[in-house]
Amino acid sequence: MFSRGGQQSGSKTVPSQQGHGFGTAPVFLTSITTILGAILFLRFGYAVANVGLWGSLIIILLGHLVTIPTVLAVSEIATNRRVAGGGAYYIVSRSFGTSIGGAIGLALYFSQAISVAFYMVAFAEAFVPIYQWILDTYEFSLDPRWVSVPCTILLIALMLTKGADIGVSALWGISAILAASIVTFFLGQGPESIQPDGLNLTARIENGDSFGIVFATCFPAFTGMIAGLGLSGDLKNPQKSIPLGTIAATLTGMVVYIFVAFKLCQSATPEALAGDQFIMAQISLWGPAIYIGLGAAALSSALGSILVAPRTLQALARDNVLPIPKLNRLMEKGFGKSEEPVYATCVSGAIAIVFVGVGGVDFIAQILSMFFMVMYGALCAVSFLEHFAGNPSYRPTFHSRWYLSLLGTLMCGLMMIQISAIYAFISIFLMAITYLGLRRSSTGQRDLTAIFQGTMFQLTRWLQTTLQKSRVISSEGGWRPSIVAVTRYGERRLGHFDLLRWICHRHGFGHFTQFLDADYSFTSNSKAHNQVDGLIQRTEISKAGIFVDSVICPTFQLAMAQILQMPGISGLPNNCVLLEFKRENPEEFKEVEQGARLAASLMFNVLILRSTEYRFGYRSSIHVWVTEDNLKNAPLMLLLAYIIVGHPEWKRADIQLFACSDARNAEREADELSTLMKEGRIPISMQNVTSISYNSPEVLEKEVAQRSFQADLVIAGLTEASLNSDELAQTLLSYEGVNDVLFVHSIEEIAID
Repeated sequence: MFSRGGQQSGSKTVPSQQGHGFGTAPVFLTSITTILGAILFLRFGYAVANVGLWGSLIIILLGHLVTIPTVLAVSEIATNRRVAGGGAYYIVSRSFGTSIGGAIGLALYFSQAISVAFYMVAFAEAFVPIYQWILDTYEFSLDPRWVSVPCTILLIALMLTKGADIGVSALWGISAILAASIVTFFLGQGPESIQPDGLNLTARIENGDSFGIVFATCFPAFTGMIAGLGLSGDLKNPQKSIPLGTIAATLTGMVVYIFVAFKLCQSATPEALAGDQFIMAQISLWGPAIYIGLGAAALSSALGSILVAPRTLQALARDNVLPIPKLNRLMEKGFGKSEEPVYATCVSGAIAIVFVGVGGVDFIAQILSMFFMVMYGALCAVSFLEHFAGNPSYRPTFHSRWYLSLLGTLMCGLMMIQISAIYAFISIFLMAITYLGLRRSSTGQRDLTAIFQGTMFQLTRWLQTTLQKSRVISSEGGWRPSIVAVTRYGERRLGHFDLLRWICHRHGFGHFTQFLDADYSFTSNSKAHNQVDGLIQRTEISKAGIFVDSVICPTFQLAMAQILQMPGISGLPNNCVLLEFKRENPEEFKEVEQGARLAASLMFNVLILRSTEYRFGYRSSIHVWVTEDNLKNAPLMLLLAYIIVGHPEWKRADIQLFACSDARNAEREADELSTLMKEGRIPISMQNVTSISYNSPEVLEKEVAQRSFQADLVIAGLTEASLNSDELAQTLLSYEGVNDVLFVHSIEEIAID
């Protein structure tokens, strides 16, 4: 047996549901009698009168652009796993988990329970001739609720005493009456006084209701296609009966509605259609057949809803979806061999009676439309995402198409906004809150996160292979940083991590790799996973858009060799290596030297951060020092400075540029850098460009210490000669009077214009 999320339950045994062993016919009859129900007899003439034949056909088309993708999605999901009681809720929850299924299931349940009221109010309308006779004979006005409320109570009592057997048996007789009444309507002509001159596709009354209101009123007519799913626990072969019965009912209903729209437009003027909600009785070959058909259709639809609503509630309770534990225990109980949901029927009946007493047909129809829309939209959205997730456990025998599910999702959203943007927002908000609440109480189960992960995996795979085939070169269309950062101190230092996330905030991609000095083993692998988990938490806290990982290797040199061979996670090849050392720890220089030289030899740009306890201070100033022998590095240095100040944490920062050369060339070099910044649109004011003359490294060191001792970050160049000489450590320790320094060695010819 299955518990929450479709997993085997060790703490709770779900009763076996053998049900009644019905075939496909009850699924079809339950659905078609719900589709061809109250709206057809009471409100479709109103629709043709207010929006014309053309508008009515559009309503039918739009309605089925929602319902057909939904029924295909549900049919696909229904063939993915074993189906038991609970209908659409059971099907969705066992495929996608209780969090998703519960959010959809609660909306489904309320729509089914309110549907009972909708159809019973419509059933009372079938007795209008009797109300009129009583008024004419006894001068007594009879409220339709005097019929609808007692009949609702009788229907509930019938279900409590006889169960599903009597309901399905009655469906056959009701379906025959419904078919006969529709046939008499098509055979009739109607009085000549109401007949139009001809078939006019656009004829409608003046100042009629808007398209959105008419659509909202008529949409419940098309929602009966999944009514038969509520019998899932009572079907002999649900994987066959559900797709066949629901699809056949949907297509049959669509054809009937199209023919009815043409018949109404051909037989009566818009004014006649608007003036009499029982215009079909005037057109019919035998008028009373329409009232009988309405009563039969409304009663059968109510019967179908009262059959499925309690079973949905029972399934929700068995999965502990309801917020009160005692309520779950009560609603899950079933009686008899077929597990009849007696308590759930009582609750569903109480909801129906409340709505019967409160609202009329139009009021309840618009509430139902929003419930069904948000539920169908969620079903189609989940089906669409599952198509892309590529989950091996999702193996339906009936296949829909992803674009149909996407169409259903978009149509639901658009029509909800068309009906009422406020109610649409409220409905989606309530479903989202329900999902989040269930997700918190259903930890460890499959939810939207798993589906999105699968979807993103497939999308990433497609992007990676596409980019590889197109042989994208990173410098085409503008250079952007794709940086891999390597450190053994990632869990203890933040400067390295922070610099990477600043550089890769918008314009690039960062891959932060934690090096673990060890042989590869279960113990070291577990330790590496723990370190990565800690880094992931850090990315969440800092909102860093970077990828974190670890590498286990006996030496730093081998680790660098492995990391530099890794493909770029973003789909673009890595072009920079970011290393870090602490100024107070000279023993770290050796690994930095090894990594920098290896990266440069493999044509990677090299970035080396010399970090201090200053931790970038107030993030208010960046000083860029460009010397005559470092002009090649200037474009990358300026671009990195520009990218960093684009991060929100550096929004108050200014960039100061110092152009350094001997006395003869100082002005010329400053002019060249000014031109570079202007052409490259680097936002550095000319007031922030300073020319520095020096004639020895000692003088330059003194200038740097004097002018940048309060800078939050200093960016300096690293020449190829320094990188490959024995004096690299001495170069990295220069600029003693300043705080954090980023040394830059550019391999690529980077154009910033």
